[in-house]
Amino acid sequence: MSGPIILASASPRRLELLQMAGYEPLVAPGSIDESTLPGESGVDLVVRLAQAKAATVDLSGDPTRGPVVAGDTVVVLDERILLKPIDAVDAREMLEQLSGRVHEVVSGWCVRCATVQGSGHQITQVRFSSLSRAQIDSYIETGEPLDKAGSYAIQGEGGALIEEVRGSWSNVVGMPLLPVVAAIREFMVR
Repeated sequence: MSGPIILASASPRRLELLQMAGYEPLVAPGSIDESTLPGESGVDLVVRLAQAKAATVDLSGDPTRGPVVAGDTVVVLDERILLKPIDAVDAREMLEQLSGRVHEVVSGWCVRCATVQGSGHQITQVRFSSLSRAQIDSYIETGEPLDKAGSYAIQGEGGALIEEVRGSWSNVVGMPLLPVVAAIREFMVR
């Protein structure tokens, strides 16, 4: 496979992670329905969405094109999926729920080329410190929580709200680099 990596995502965080790993992907986000299916777990949701995003890139005309990389991330608290907040009020509610508690960040990933696809997921446990109303309000005022699953960014000012991370830091940002890079390398030698 000789073509560049294609990132099927508009996420600047996933782009930055791939750049940190030494890649300069072409960005080609597709449009998919990201609705949660009834009874769907966080793991099933993120893997399904990552596969659907990867499938939006047409590889049929050029077998040397790719691989395509896609991902999706959600926060899960007490088996409830927390997506991106609708507005500041929603962000505040999420941050109040996460305050002083452990939650899971679940990221699904998919790497595909014209003939083969690999996908998976990773779960990282994150413990928030106990947050005061003033801390939450101050963080929301930065605007950072408004486009992030669970209403925070570990790689930004939200990192100061976190007491402990068990597992992959890059997974919390938006994509577990270790398995994704391994899949990319495997597909690039095919």
